[in-house]
Amino acid sequence: MIYVGIDVSKEKHDCFITNSDGKVLFKSFTISNNKEGFETLFQRIESVAENLNKVKVGLEATGHYSYNLLGFLLDKGLPTYVINPLHTNLYRKSLSLRKTKTDKVDSRTITTMMMSDMNLKSYSDTSYHNEELKSLTRYRFDKVKERAKLKSSISRLVTILFPELEKLIPTLHMASVYAMLSEFPGASLVASAHLTKLANLLSQSSKGHYGKDTAALFREAARNSIGSVMPAKSLELKHTIKLIQELTAEIDEIEAAIKQIMDDEIKSPILTIPGISYRMGAMILAEIGDFSRFDSADKILAYAGMSPSTYQSGKLDNCYSHMEKRGSRYLRYALYNATKYVCHWDESFGAYLEKKRSEGKHYNVALSHATKKLVRLIFAMEKSGQAYMPVA
Repeated sequence: MIYVGIDVSKEKHDCFITNSDGKVLFKSFTISNNKEGFETLFQRIESVAENLNKVKVGLEATGHYSYNLLGFLLDKGLPTYVINPLHTNLYRKSLSLRKTKTDKVDSRTITTMMMSDMNLKSYSDTSYHNEELKSLTRYRFDKVKERAKLKSSISRLVTILFPELEKLIPTLHMASVYAMLSEFPGASLVASAHLTKLANLLSQSSKGHYGKDTAALFREAARNSIGSVMPAKSLELKHTIKLIQELTAEIDEIEAAIKQIMDDEIKSPILTIPGISYRMGAMILAEIGDFSRFDSADKILAYAGMSPSTYQSGKLDNCYSHMEKRGSRYLRYALYNATKYVCHWDESFGAYLEKKRSEGKHYNVALSHATKKLVRLIFAMEKSGQAYMPVA
């Protein structure tokens, strides 16, 4: 067996090649992060390997820096292993007490890790092509987070310019309210607006839900408002609403792309679980990737950083273990949010959550138990390919 360790960086990659007898076939060498460098690496592997299936290539999970090299290796048919940098770091420290860390040392450490017969799963084509869905779901996550910040700014600005408005409507973040505040960004401007113009604006943006009566109510509240007259804040309000609307359009486009991938390529049975939408389902599947990499649902929980930490030494044993939170924060977020909706829409999950609450557990702790139950269900469904069957 031939082992290849690669330490990935932005401009170059450090490589080390040895065989199962421990004979160094190529001492640590550096390749450029370009096509010529990739071909050099492959030629050296070919020169010492009679069968490419007898080659194991390992590299650290370094995000976008390793993506192109990973695609090249998979296209060449090389069994490739993506290793968590935390594992590499701990393994290197276990080999020596000296604080030695260089790119060349790391490439050799990765090779040694693979030779030690650790329980590593090779990175598959499914995992590589799953990156498109992961990119979309993470991009959506960041956009939604950005929009939430802007919505907080809207609340702050309305409190300054027209504080009475919030008491008159279910939420500030409605199309009709945004349309009015874009045209009249402040109580003083709403107070001086022509009633017919204001009524037409509200009616059109709310699709007939709000009309002349609502316009009169808003204008009367504006005339008695304590809101400040601050042109700078009014301008900020207009621009913030415009940014939110642009972000919403972008999020809609991203979600359409996610739905298309889920419908055309993924076709996962987990979408049959009540409460799991395309958005959360896509994020869960994208972050987990190839389910064959995991032997059990517990491995997925550990990957999400949702396993309890353990500390035991002599007679000391941790009584109140905390969640590790070392894994994918995106997967953790998606699982928690999906569990909330599943517990709401599915009777058996709702009963399970209430059972944990009746045992005296805090809501978040009870929800984490329900999340573990959901992960076990998702794992079983993905393995079997069967749709969800509600418990009678």
